[in-house]
Amino acid sequence: MDVNPGVYNGRWGGSGEVITSYNPATNQPIGRVKTGTLNDLNQTIDQMMKSKVMWRETPAPKRGEIVRQMREALNEKKDELGALVSLEMGKILPEGIGEVQEYIDICDYAVGLSRMLNGQVIPSERPGHFMMEVWNPVGILGVISAFNFPVAVYGWNSAISLICGNPVLWKGAPTTNLCSVAVTKILAKVLEENNLPGSLCSMVCGGADVGESIAKDKRVDIVSFTGSTAIGRKVGTMVQERFGRPLLELGGNNAIIVMDDANIDLAVRAILFAAVGTAGQRCTTTRRLYLHENIYDEFIVKLKKAYEQVKIGNPLEEGVLCGPLHSNKALEAYKKTIEDVKSQGGKVIFGNEVLNLEGGNYVRPTITSVPSNAKVLQHEVFVPILHTVKIKSIDEAILYNNSVGQGLSSSIFTQNVNNVFKWTGPSGSDCGIVNCNIPTNGAEIGGAFGGEKETGGGRESGSDSWKQYMRRQTCTINYSGALPLAQGIKFE
Repeated sequence: MDVNPGVYNGRWGGSGEVITSYNPATNQPIGRVKTGTLNDLNQTIDQMMKSKVMWRETPAPKRGEIVRQMREALNEKKDELGALVSLEMGKILPEGIGEVQEYIDICDYAVGLSRMLNGQVIPSERPGHFMMEVWNPVGILGVISAFNFPVAVYGWNSAISLICGNPVLWKGAPTTNLCSVAVTKILAKVLEENNLPGSLCSMVCGGADVGESIAKDKRVDIVSFTGSTAIGRKVGTMVQERFGRPLLELGGNNAIIVMDDANIDLAVRAILFAAVGTAGQRCTTTRRLYLHENIYDEFIVKLKKAYEQVKIGNPLEEGVLCGPLHSNKALEAYKKTIEDVKSQGGKVIFGNEVLNLEGGNYVRPTITSVPSNAKVLQHEVFVPILHTVKIKSIDEAILYNNSVGQGLSSSIFTQNVNNVFKWTGPSGSDCGIVNCNIPTNGAEIGGAFGGEKETGGGRESGSDSWKQYMRRQTCTINYSGALPLAQGIKFE
């Protein structure tokens, strides 16, 4: 089996250990990557320090043209890259291709944005003065991404950061190195064809030591980290200690509320995708389901019937809706969570089965019923287990939704306009993503993605998230020939 170089900074290399990637559907090896050392990382950042001066001086629309070409290159390889995501990560093929499409879409968004990085003119109180707000590149962006979206999360950051004038350094998850290498090869070709330094899209595959060094290196001006709250807290502290800029996308213990006036069939379909899609391994997966007591029994019957129809198996096989968990560690987490449910007064009402399929990490998506105060509700576990709780009112539902440490995504199913506006209002859901009559997952790229509290507060993708990759300057220009002071101060 060939060994792929896992470092790119204009040249391919890597002098660290060789890491093997495995297909979670079979646990068979599919490729090897020679990772980078801290010395490789240091040399890579040295190269990026050289290219960042040139790139920030390049007009933003011209930077957008490079991202447009990257978009076309990614689109040409969409099916192949999507299949690689499915093979290495384990999500079903439509989701793998959809993830690459998300990168393509954010490139489209970024190209248009490259002509719209607007500041504003601010009225000055001093005669003969002009005041404006200007946005300039912040420097080097480090992206530390997670296994569950090994292409799209980098895409969100990279496409926006590049048009903002920042070179990008990427360290993907060690278990999805092949996806990192494949994407970087596509981008590197575009840079080479335009006679641009490859270090604009640098990559260093590696372990926790590489990630920690990125977080601590003062030359990396902003660090985007996607992963668990526990690791994110450490990364954020390291970056903040040196007064760098952390951008954190962390845990999401997401809830859906179904009121007694909801469209039941619509809610069942949405929850099936929200809880089972990607085998429960999305940041926005629904993990808590609060059902109004008037519809609880009816809803559970329909939800169980929907779960029974889910085809589980090889993610590359047509018709499969649930592929494997990414690792054996996740299998153990699945089993432990079931034990926790039972020990905390809950019960399993569907599922609770580890499946022996092709030697892969397969489980049956599971539904539980737990007390509203069960500790298991407080913790996000990256597996397809959905906890259900009865509620009596919208106020009780909101209280439960907001009772956890995480605050990423949330949704309510209702046809009552009063519920809708209460849910989205100041005393409603405390999450960064607040939906009505749609799932908690499947966010569009046009809106800012991210959450509050232990989710980290970061925002990526759409809206004005681009501002996190730039530095704001308030500029005042005196053309009067006099020196009037603000607030009418006299200093003569």
